[in-house]
Amino acid sequence: MLKKIIMTAAVCAALILPAAAHAAANKAGPEIGQPAPAFTGTDSKGVKHDLADYKGKIVVLEWHNDGCPYVKKHYETNHMQGLQKAAVDDGVVWLTINSSAEGKQGYFDAAGTNELMAQQKSAETARILDPTGEIGKLYGAKTTPHMFVIDANGALAYMGAIDDKPTTEKSDIEGAKNFVTAAIEELKAGKPVSEPVTPPYGCGVKYQDAM
Repeated sequence: MLKKIIMTAAVCAALILPAAAHAAANKAGPEIGQPAPAFTGTDSKGVKHDLADYKGKIVVLEWHNDGCPYVKKHYETNHMQGLQKAAVDDGVVWLTINSSAEGKQGYFDAAGTNELMAQQKSAETARILDPTGEIGKLYGAKTTPHMFVIDANGALAYMGAIDDKPTTEKSDIEGAKNFVTAAIEELKAGKPVSEPVTPPYGCGVKYQDAM
């Protein structure tokens, strides 16, 4: 186990362990039950997305970095794409956000992002480019992936990890509890999210400047 942790840290510099990420997340950022921070972002196709335009729909925000092994775990198995498609088909808005700064791991311009999405066969509503880190810092996004679920009234209903298996092992996807799908299902059923905050895990978001 120790060997795996050391290897993962070597591959993914700026690894944030769950406990550390949880402590950092508590210092700043949005609050559960409060209006989700408003933002307008431009996607890889040049389309602007204003969060206010999605009032009345559940919105998922997924922080992404293609170079992060924790992200690769979910994309190389097509797991994330399956989650995206199921959610979007159910009327959920899924916005994948890349806050990697230019020159940092995971950065892609619009053309590169579109090519990557085609390779991944991703199924999100849109992939928003945030190289300045403005949206990421607004939400206090710490890791990739770092997940947020906003309810139909525009309030933040969930923030944290994608699931309860904070590893890079693809085999751990099976049997993991997915907090995002659980939150969506509870909101769709008119129930409060039973686990609204969990410690995010993954690689640190590659902002130009440290948060």
